Parts: sequence; structure tokens; C-alpha cells
Amino acid sequence: MSKTITADFKSRRDAEMAVEHIVQEHDLDRKAVSIGPASSENTAGTEAARADVEKGHLKADTDGEPALHGKVRVSVHVDDANADKVMDSIKTFHGEKVS
Repeated sequence: MSKTITADFKSRRDAEMAVEHIVQEHDLDRKAVSIGPASSENTAGTEAARADVEKGHLKADTDGEPALHGKVRVSVHVDDANADKVMDSIKTFHGEKVS
């Protein structure tokens, strides 16, 4: 039987790392995974990714600041045999299970 696991992440980087881990380490089809904002606003998460931070503050003189308007949501369509592996990846990269 299959189901969809949904989790929210505070940064886009953590969400993307979880997706890459799910796809590469667990050999899941990339088409079974979606990533986007958890709300109706475009967002890079609620926390700046480490690449956007310098000495504890957002970097200056960049091509814009990350839109920090909400969490990033990842949804994974998975069979029961892979559900625990997917949840482990989500937890490893600080995801908060939604459903």
C-alpha cells in the first residue's frame, strides 16, 4: 500500500538535502517527491540557509535576500516498505512531520 508523507522544513537547504537523500540513498523516483512553500507565499523557509549567513547575519551585497515567509514543504509518495526510511531522512534534516 502507498501513502504520502508530508513534512515542513525551516530552510530550503534542509528540505533540498532531505529530498536528495531520499532520492539517492533510498532509490525513490524523483517524480514521487514534491517541494514547495507550506503556505501561499513564496518562501525559502523561516531561517536563512547557511550559505546566506556570514558571521551570524545575512550576507550584505547579494542579489536579494531570501524570502523568509514560511516553511518549505516536502511531500513524498511512498510505499509502506520505504516509509520508515523516508521518515529517517526527514528527521535527519530537521523536518517536522505534517502528515
